[in-house]
Amino acid sequence: MENQLFQLKFTSKQLERQSKKSEQSEKAQKLKLKKAIEQGNMDGARIYAQNAIREKNQSLNYLRLASRIDAVASRVETAIRMKSVTGSMANIVKSMERSMRSMDLEKITQVMDQFERQFEDLDVQSVYVENAMNQTTTLSTPADQVDLLISQVADEHGLALGMQMGSVPSEKVQQVETDELTERLNRLKQKN
Repeated sequence: MENQLFQLKFTSKQLERQSKKSEQSEKAQKLKLKKAIEQGNMDGARIYAQNAIREKNQSLNYLRLASRIDAVASRVETAIRMKSVTGSMANIVKSMERSMRSMDLEKITQVMDQFERQFEDLDVQSVYVENAMNQTTTLSTPADQVDLLISQVADEHGLALGMQMGSVPSEKVQQVETDELTERLNRLKQKN
């Protein structure tokens, strides 16, 4: 079982590395997108934007899978610990039986203290597993973001798109972002 735990953790690390590679590839595609916009190559820009979004989605998928594998690894690790705790508890119960037969109060107290420590360890492990499971969340990314990404890259680098793209909602997006920032600022001011 410990071998499977190692394999799960190793696989999770590999997926995290793949996610980072996809992030780097996304950045490279965004740079190509910027160059295509500068050159006025909107067909190329659209292709690079699609590639960047695909790489971003791939990165998120790798992270999602790594998170799921981590959750499984946590369960396996808990099972391994539970097996050892169960063995310890069985030994403690045997000790309790012997102590109860002899009615040695000091031994009974020691065994009960050991028993309580085992249960505390079990509680800590259960809380850890519960927290790990709560942290595994699903992320979703909308698929149709090409025009928005093109306008964002153009805005970041001060590039003009002109009328080449059709309807680009960059001014509307900027207004929404400004409104959201203003609203957040007002909420922060009200808290203080």
